[in-house]
Amino acid sequence: MSGKIRLVLITGLSGSGKSSVAKCFEDLGYYCVDNLPLPLLREFLSRPLELGEGHEKISVVTDVRAAGFASEFPRLVAEMDRRHLSVTLLFLEASEDALVRRFSETRRPHPLAGDRPLLDGIRQERELLAEVRGVADLVLDTSDWSIHEVRNQVFREFAGEASDPSLTGPVVSLVSFGFKHGIPPGTDLLFDVRFMSNPHFVPELQDLTGQDAAVRQFLDKLDDYHELLQKVEELLLFLLPRFSRENRSYVSVAVGCTGGRHRSVAVAEELANRLQNAQWPVRVIHRDIAR
Repeated sequence: MSGKIRLVLITGLSGSGKSSVAKCFEDLGYYCVDNLPLPLLREFLSRPLELGEGHEKISVVTDVRAAGFASEFPRLVAEMDRRHLSVTLLFLEASEDALVRRFSETRRPHPLAGDRPLLDGIRQERELLAEVRGVADLVLDTSDWSIHEVRNQVFREFAGEASDPSLTGPVVSLVSFGFKHGIPPGTDLLFDVRFMSNPHFVPELQDLTGQDAAVRQFLDKLDDYHELLQKVEELLLFLLPRFSRENRSYVSVAVGCTGGRHRSVAVAEELANRLQNAQWPVRVIHRDIAR
């Protein structure tokens, strides 16, 4: 283990967005645990590295669904061994109007309302959790936030802790393909490279692919090849930081030629090299190279 275990305890009012926030931490590489009963939560927090399957970044969602939460949770937090834990208690809240609207839209019952009006349950929960809120390290009011704004705020507060660059910017999937086999689903950006001379019509290159040196040498002689690479690289390096600001986790870039074996493969490979040199995480998929 490189240092203290990073632990974020996520709690707050029902309907304030705890599940959405937990998904954000999953995207940041945290091992996430949701709604453990307090005895099991106490056991988990006593041995987080072991019970967290060796993960050094863990987030735990817990709230009034756990019996005795309001009275026991502050004590549990106080008793944690912080010699081996770097802990943040994150409390989520929202206005009464926002919570009423959310419960009305989802038609889910409030855990404390029972047969009473929804507003009674919301107010009781806010009162019960006053002590928990008081010991929180960070309080976020999600009343006026969309799901995207919640994600932005979580990433703004916690993404800077990530040491893996793939957790602070989108992973770029470069997919080569052949138009005659169809466009890959889920494509964000698509580049058609069929305008370049086709190595398929050179007999000695026909059975090779864009991963072979002879095909690369053929394309290297084309001015269009180099100009295309320069312009697409510039566009991607312009777009990716802006996608990152929107907390995009993945960007799919498809490069297509006729059959998906020569031009698109070579272009995708070279773009991957250039993006990796610019410190962007890249995955390369040659969908149709074996067809």
